[in-house]
Amino acid sequence: MPKKTIGKKEPKKNVKAPSKRISQKEFEKKVIELADKGLTSEKIGETLRREKIHPDDYDKKISKILKEKDKYTIPNVINLEKKLERIKNHREKNKQDKRAMRERDRIASKLRKIKKYHKII
Repeated sequence: MPKKTIGKKEPKKNVKAPSKRISQKEFEKKVIELADKGLTSEKIGETLRREKIHPDDYDKKISKILKEKDKYTIPNVINLEKKLERIKNHREKNKQDKRAMRERDRIASKLRKIKKYHKII
């Protein structure tokens, strides 16, 4: 006797949501607006995708638009600086945390290397 299929749902098919189409100038204006809020190029891309605006549909990359307007900052540097600040705050509250001390040194070293590579120092 065959099994009953009552209550079973069909699996969802992987359907891509249609993207909103805006002009190139509007796209660039939106990118600059988000950069003014303090977002890095990777966070701008995430934000635009959530709004159904896919950066791949446009001619210029987000980082190139930001470089033209002198608003580009290297995301790795910003992320590491934030991480280092969190670890320093944790270390002030927890003096005995040896692992945090090691992590602080490791992150500071990584940050120094990236800044040297990008000639920020």
